[in-house]
This record gives sequence, C-alpha cells and structure tokens, in this order.
Amino acid sequence: MPSDLKFAKLFAGSGAVTLFNALRAFAINKLLAVFLPPAAFACVGQFLNLMNIGQATSSLALQNGWTALTAQNKDKREKLLGIWRGGLRLTTFASLFTFVVALLFCFMAPLEVLLPGVPVRLAQAAILFALPGILATNIITITAAVMNGLGENRKWATINMVASIWQVLWVAFFLYTGRLSVLSIIATQSVVAAIFAIQVASRAGFSVKYIWKTALDTRGPWLSYALMGLIPMVLAPVVLTFIRTIVGMRFGGDAAGIWQSVWKVSDFLFMAMSAILTVILLPRVSPQMTRQDFFAMFHPLLLRIMGISLAMVSALYFGRSILVQVLFSQAYMGAVDYLPIQLVGDFFRSGGFALALVLIARAETKKFLVVEIASELLLAVGTYVGIRMFGFNGPMMAYAFENFVYIVALYIVVRRLKWNTP
Repeated sequence: MPSDLKFAKLFAGSGAVTLFNALRAFAINKLLAVFLPPAAFACVGQFLNLMNIGQATSSLALQNGWTALTAQNKDKREKLLGIWRGGLRLTTFASLFTFVVALLFCFMAPLEVLLPGVPVRLAQAAILFALPGILATNIITITAAVMNGLGENRKWATINMVASIWQVLWVAFFLYTGRLSVLSIIATQSVVAAIFAIQVASRAGFSVKYIWKTALDTRGPWLSYALMGLIPMVLAPVVLTFIRTIVGMRFGGDAAGIWQSVWKVSDFLFMAMSAILTVILLPRVSPQMTRQDFFAMFHPLLLRIMGISLAMVSALYFGRSILVQVLFSQAYMGAVDYLPIQLVGDFFRSGGFALALVLIARAETKKFLVVEIASELLLAVGTYVGIRMFGFNGPMMAYAFENFVYIVALYIVVRRLKWNTP
C-alpha cells in the first residue's frame, strides 16, 4: 500500500475515533460549564488532576508500553502472553498501592485547600468513588492500547467510541437527576464502559483468564515504559495543580476557572492529535530500523503533522469567540483574549509529541525523562515568573515558550539517536 494512502487510511480511522472522543469531551465539558460557575469548574479541573495522578500510579502509565510491546511481539504468541501477564501483574500491584495511598489521602490531606468550596465529606466521598473509576479507566486504556498494538483497528475504535458514549450518558443522567455530587459523577463515569471493553478485548485473544495460565511472567521490558509514562503523567498534574493554585491565589477563583477553560481547549486539541499520532506512529517505530529508513518515514510524517496542527490552530484562532461560547458558556468569554498565545504553544506541542513517541518506541528512557522533567519544570517556573511580569497572560506565555523549547530539544535528541546500520 502506498505510504500516502496508508497514512490517509490510518488518519481517517483514528480521526473517526478522535471525533467521538472530542464529542464526548465537548458534551461533558458543556454540561459542567452550564451547571457550574467558573470557580466550581476550576475545582473540577483540580479534582481531575488528582484523578490523573491516581490513574498514572495505578496503571504505571503503561499505555504506550502496551501498544509498543504488543506490536513488537504479536507474531510470537507465547512471548506475547508472558509480556501481557507481566504487565497485568505490575498493574495489579501498582493499583493496590495506589488505593491504599488514596484511602490515607482521603482522610489526611487538606482537602479544603486542594478543593476550595467543596465540603470535606463530599470531597472524601468523591475520592472513594474515584477508586473503582480509576480501575475502570485503566481497563479501557489497556484494552484499547492492546487492540492498537495487535492492529485490531476496528476493535480499538469500538472500545473508544462506546466508552465515549457511555461516559456522556452517565454524566448527563446524574447531573440532571442530582443523585450524585459533581465530583462523584466525574469519578465514576467509566465504570460501565470498562465492562464492555473487557468483552471486546477478550474476543481478540486478550483474556485475563487465558493470560494467567501462561508459565511466562515477563516484566523486564516494562520498566523503561513505566518510567517514561509514570513520571510525566504524575509530574504534569502536579504542575497543573501548582499553576491553578497560584492563579487562584493571585487572581481569584473565577480567574482560575477562566485559566482552566483556556487549558481545556488545549486538552481538546492535544487529545485529537495524540490519538491520531499514537495509532499512526507508535507501531511503526522500532530500534531495529536503520537511520535512513526511519527518517524516510518520519520526516514526511512530521511535516504532515505540523501542517495539520497549523490548520487546526488557525481554525480555532479565527473561531475562538464561537468556540468558547460552544464549549463553555457566556461566563467564560474572558478566555477569548488569552487563547491566541495558548494556541501557539499547542502548535509546537503536536510536533513535540510526535518526537517524544519516537523516544518511547525506542525505549530511550534517560533521554526522554530528562527532556520531560526539564520541560515541566520550565512550565512551572515560567508560569511563576510570567505571572509576576505579565499578569494573567503569564501561564499562557510560559506554555508557548515551554513547548517551543520542547520541540527543538526533542528534534536535536532524535537527530542524534544511534540506529542500526544495514
């Protein structure tokens, strides 16, 4: 199949899933924006940061590892089963540890500071509800990643699409009926979808009962993926929590909600690009490639990615007033003035993610972590300094600068990688 046709086919397939995910995110976001004022919306964002940390530690952030290791070993059934078993055992141990820490956090952390305006009892209940919610989200993530690695694109798409539909229905039902608090609704939105994901994955041979029967228990290859996934997925929510806190302290709760809405637009765009890139790029890169083969594949792909990113960012820029009204509500219109700088950062972020996937696929752990940690620290420090120098524009300017440095640094690192010689 010609490369352009293959790219177009993969882009269209992943694009359909991305559309569903975008519609899910839009629907949930719109429901929350209609029901909540900006200050409460910021609290929901803060709670999601805490959930993201829990999801990262419980799953060891192995999503890319599940895809890459499955793709690399899908023709070696016994070895693949051993790798799957090793991954599941690591995830089980990590989940138990996370749940114990979450229970301690629930009753010992200063929740009134982390979630201002939320009664402590409601916050504690939401954290307890989040435990099965985190488990469900991990199930969906793992099964979808395995289907991607196996090349089962239809099953991968089905899991993602059905999960999106169930999440929207769950949030809408409980918001309108008022039977759960908003935080508890967000915490449990993936529970039903996880049951469906298990059924779909088992039909493709990814069955826990069958995997557990294998004698192999291969955990070694998972370490680098765990480090490359876990550290950024824990560090990023911590940095976002820091930013949201200092914005709230400096400008007030409603201003924190406006910043949260600006960041949410970036989340939508990154969600779209990352879903597409993970399907297109991650299964195609391996340490066995020669330098010539890699760059012959990657350079045209990177140019396409940057072109698509530029088109999406341009469309969002010119339609930003309508975008904020559609995604949020009239109370969030202040975000319109701050989106242009944020979108500059989004443009660079897409290319940076493509380069980061190359390091992940090649298990270049040290190089990846150095760039990721430095990038997150740059965002945190840049935001702190930026707020003092540029006021409310500071976080957006820091984000744009951080992503520019990120893509440049990663491109230099990728250019210097050692490849196989033919």
